[in-house]
Formats: sequence, structure tokens, C-alpha cells
Amino acid sequence: MNILLFGKNGQVGWELQRALAPLGNLTALDRHSTEHGGDLNNLEGIAATLAAIAPDVIVNAAAYTAVDKAEAEADLADRINHQAVAVMAQAAKQSGALLIHYSTDYVFNGSGSTPWVEADAPAPLSVYGQTKWAGEQAIIASGCAHLIFRTSWVYAARGNNFAKTMLRLAAEREQLNVINDQIGAPTAASLISDVTAHAIRAIRHNPDLAGVYHLAAAGETSWHHYAEFVIHTARAQGQALKVNSINPIPSSQYPTPAQRPHNSRLNTHKIKAAFGITLPHWQAGVARMLEEIKTP
Repeated sequence: MNILLFGKNGQVGWELQRALAPLGNLTALDRHSTEHGGDLNNLEGIAATLAAIAPDVIVNAAAYTAVDKAEAEADLADRINHQAVAVMAQAAKQSGALLIHYSTDYVFNGSGSTPWVEADAPAPLSVYGQTKWAGEQAIIASGCAHLIFRTSWVYAARGNNFAKTMLRLAAEREQLNVINDQIGAPTAASLISDVTAHAIRAIRHNPDLAGVYHLAAAGETSWHHYAEFVIHTARAQGQALKVNSINPIPSSQYPTPAQRPHNSRLNTHKIKAAFGITLPHWQAGVARMLEEIKTP
């Protein structure tokens, strides 16, 4: 089985290199790759890469993810999150390849408090969410075999993330103000990647498993409680932190160019039933990540 991975150096892409390697011959690209083009801003280059490699499975872990910046760079965000994905989908349809793509809770408007199910109507609040929803639609419209995984609050030991930012600030400041009215589930890139590998094996035996799935860690939390957990766990691991007060604030006190959904809860019953998996609680993954990044 030939697997082509886009976005190899992102948080999910880095973990996918590990998780996908046992499944077959893996070609992993990013936007700096030279032998084969992996820059999603270059639609012709992506089409040429797909034609040259002729993969059995296309895994797209590349995306424009600068949520606030996307408000001013809508054309670029659309080209990467929508138009390049459409190129992949058309190639997959023509060749019979399976396309794996990652989407987001930002396709929903964040209303209410009930976890979103796959059949709920998207209504994105931001350019980022709109372009990710457009990418989903392009895949479905193409008729290619696909798995679309919507996830939320992704983190990894590699690269920047919310937990690392909180630890840095907690070492510098006595007080932190953290938003408490956005609710979701921090989800490890390693979990997403392992589930992806499991799903690829399953769908090759049962093509009827194709479709859209919500993939997130179990449980739910606010950014404020997430910060409290990170700092409490880090202290228990021996880190010396200056902070003594973590204050909850509403989103209205921290305005951003792009509006964030308040309800990022994702219902994962469908993916657990379809693939026979258990999704661990978010705290387990975050604690493990903190062990990985802690300094002596």
C-alpha cells in the first residue's frame, strides 16, 4: 500500500509519520519538499505530486490554521483549506484512492451546550471555519472514498500549544486571566494519528465505513480549567512556577479578530461504534504530554 502524507511536520503530521509507517510505503511531504511538491498553496504542484506518486491512500494533515490571521487572508486560507483539498479529492476519485482529511469543530457556530453530532448543520463563525467546511464539501461532492475527522483543541509535545504557553506565563507572572466560557476537549495529535491508522486498516476491509466522524478525547473542559490542570500537574511533577492566581474571564474580555465557538463539544459515539475504539479522557493525554516536555 502506497501512502502519501501532506503536512508531515505539523503536530498531527509528525505523529502520523510514526503511526502510518507500519501500514505500507509512506511518502511524507511538507511545503518545503523538493522532489515532490507538498505546498498546498501550489495547486498545480499538488496535482503533479498526486499523479507522480499515484498513492492508494492520501492523508491530508496540512492546513491553514492561523484562525485570526485568516480573517485578513481569506483567499490564501481558502486555497489551502478548500481548493487544494478539492484537487486531492478529484485525484482520489479518478484513481480510486482513499482520502483522509482533518476538519474542525469550527465548522459549527458553537451555540448551546449539547455535543455536536456529525449530522448537525455547519454554520461557521470565522473565515477559517468557512474554508474548512468548504473543504469538507469538496470531498463529499467529488464522490471519492474518504474519511473526514473533525477534531478539537489539538496539542502535541512538538511545537507550540496552549499548555506550553500557560507554563511559560506561569513561570513569569503571579496572575493569569484565562477564558472560561469556551468548552471543548483537548485532543492529542498522537491519539488522532493512532485512530487514523486503525481506521485506514478497517476501511480497506469495509469500504462502507467511509464518511465524516468526530474524533476528540473524552470529557470536556474550559480553557480556564485546562490551564488549572496543566499548572497543578506541572507543579506535582516538580516544576517551580510563580503563578498563584488563575482568574476566569469571559471571551468578551479577550476579543480576537475571529470569533471562537463557545461550544466545541463533539459527540464521538459514531466513531467509537464504527471502529470499536475507546477514546481516553483528555486529562490522561495532557498529563502524558507534560511529562514529555518537562525540563529537569
